[in-house]
Amino acid sequence: MLENLGMIGVSWRQGGTESLASFTLSDDAAAERLAAFRRELDLGEVAYLATCNRVELIFTRTDVTPGRDLRRQAFALLTGRPPAPGEAERRLRAWQGEGAAEHLFLIAAGLDSACVGETEIVAQVRGSYERAVELGLAGPALDLVFGEALRIAARVRGETGIGEGRVSLAEIAVDLVRERIRKTPGAVALLGVSPMTERAALALAPSRIPLYVVNRTAAKAEAFAARYGIEHLSLEAFRAAPPAVEAILSATGSQQPVLTAADLERLAAATGSGRPPLIVDMAIPPDADPAECERAGVPRVGMDDITRRAEQNRAARLVQAAQAREQVDLALAELRDRFAQRYYGPLFGTLQRRYRVTAQEGVKRLLKKELKGLGEEERAAIEAWTEALARRFAHIPCVGLRGLLYGGPEGSVEAFLSGLDPEFAGELREALNRGKVAADGRGAARAGGEATRAAGAATRADGEASRADGEGTRADGEAARAGGEATPAGGEGTRANGEAVPDTAATAPAPKRRRAGAESRS
Repeated sequence: MLENLGMIGVSWRQGGTESLASFTLSDDAAAERLAAFRRELDLGEVAYLATCNRVELIFTRTDVTPGRDLRRQAFALLTGRPPAPGEAERRLRAWQGEGAAEHLFLIAAGLDSACVGETEIVAQVRGSYERAVELGLAGPALDLVFGEALRIAARVRGETGIGEGRVSLAEIAVDLVRERIRKTPGAVALLGVSPMTERAALALAPSRIPLYVVNRTAAKAEAFAARYGIEHLSLEAFRAAPPAVEAILSATGSQQPVLTAADLERLAAATGSGRPPLIVDMAIPPDADPAECERAGVPRVGMDDITRRAEQNRAARLVQAAQAREQVDLALAELRDRFAQRYYGPLFGTLQRRYRVTAQEGVKRLLKKELKGLGEEERAAIEAWTEALARRFAHIPCVGLRGLLYGGPEGSVEAFLSGLDPEFAGELREALNRGKVAADGRGAARAGGEATRAAGAATRADGEASRADGEGTRADGEAARAGGEATPAGGEGTRANGEAVPDTAATAPAPKRRRAGAESRS
């Protein structure tokens, strides 16, 4: 269920953007460490999101996950060391249940970014989920939550003005580069092949500013250069004999600085203007050590500076984001319903099937005795009407049961089951267990997607009642046309149809708004 969803993370708000470096997992280590994290804590599913503004863990608990606050374990995973007393609680924030889903939705929509409405975040959220799938760490719960997050992100950008203007950190970085080139015309080097440098190339290439793309892997640099018609160099060649560049925009994924003190001296000596080049460093951890840049007299703008520039218009943009926030709230309500449908679908399907089987057995006995003289057409009409009526009778307890599941006190469902005969109650408990397996990401992620298929089956089972309304209407009409002894039955069917509320229109009481799962700061 949604209550099992959790998030733990750190953002630029806690110590600045460049402090995130100590919480960032390298690509090489991420797979093994995330798998160990899930295994040691008996988690169902795990995803890892790292951007310029934040590092987040998104996960689902199981019945055997130890403890409620996992920040100490998350701190050890991300930093590679155990936290000092109270350190994890100070540095990391935690969200649970609906609060976790809301946090992910706000991130994907760009509403929790330093640059409100930023465009890069959508691709980063999608990449986080795709990486979890690739590593076998994602299952049906994260599939549903990430899918909803990406859907609401698209809706927010399509229906609001949140994405207008300078809403990309890359755009802010490009503005800094342009400002330098206006003062000292010359070439620009893009270090790394990444979404940030792609956006920079897309923005700068039409201006006919000479561009170099530099990358550790020469083949990637060559392919990048071909897309934009620019020059390319390997990182090794660039460091050994740098061309004359007035600005460098860097965004590699290296865990260590890629420009040493000696590299900075060579770059400063090579400029045509005689001034040291500007380094716009968008990498986390930084590609150019701030202290080395200061010693070499090379001006450097890091992510903290870029984030501060982005925050200057944050307050004004948040006012414009009111409509986007409303979209997030609507998506949360839809997500609660979808989780409940996945979890409880088998229960409703089993309840409906039991009513149909009971009705079918009764009408067969009736047609063998009291109504054995009916013709084939009348018999078919009565059988069809009985099927529809059984589904309508099953609809009534389904509506009540939905109300208990969504908004009833704890123990409501068990109280309902205890009033049934033991055999029927056992069937429904078994159906509940199937729904739990379908919604438990741990089983799905480790069993090759079986839970995903089960969840689909549960959704189809829960949808049978909706289809039954259409069948019931047709069946009532057939019974009425059949005449003879089938006519009274048809009349009863018509009255039942008038009294019952179709499943497509009936809804359970609105789910209670639970805010207790929001951010934990203790």
